[in-house]
Amino acid sequence: MAVVIGFIPDEYGEAALTAGLEEAQRRRTGVVVVNSTRGDSLIDKRYLGSSGRTLLDERLAASGVDHEVRQTMGRDVAEEIPAVAGEIHADAIVIGIRHRTPVGKLIMGSVAQRVIIDAACPVVAVKP
Repeated sequence: MAVVIGFIPDEYGEAALTAGLEEAQRRRTGVVVVNSTRGDSLIDKRYLGSSGRTLLDERLAASGVDHEVRQTMGRDVAEEIPAVAGEIHADAIVIGIRHRTPVGKLIMGSVAQRVIIDAACPVVAVKP
């Protein structure tokens, strides 16, 4: 089993990555880092490009934690993270969250909220 980390290349993703690596070390397991995009725009700043992927791979290697990175396109990230967790029988999911007003959640939705509701394992939600 492993810890699934929802990762985007920003301060929220960094918080999730740091907490996820700590959680994996505490549980003495590996991590599966999920970076996903629906592919519905030409440029998605949340999706890692090749240089971002290289930096992530280097950071994971330096951590000493067994790891895998999954980059997918076409599926909503709020569906992808719990699906990967279910597939690998994850010990936990770690995601970064930001403050949103109730109206903001209603209009924009919340990936974190959907992951928490749909996950079959514990979810650790962290702020930067």
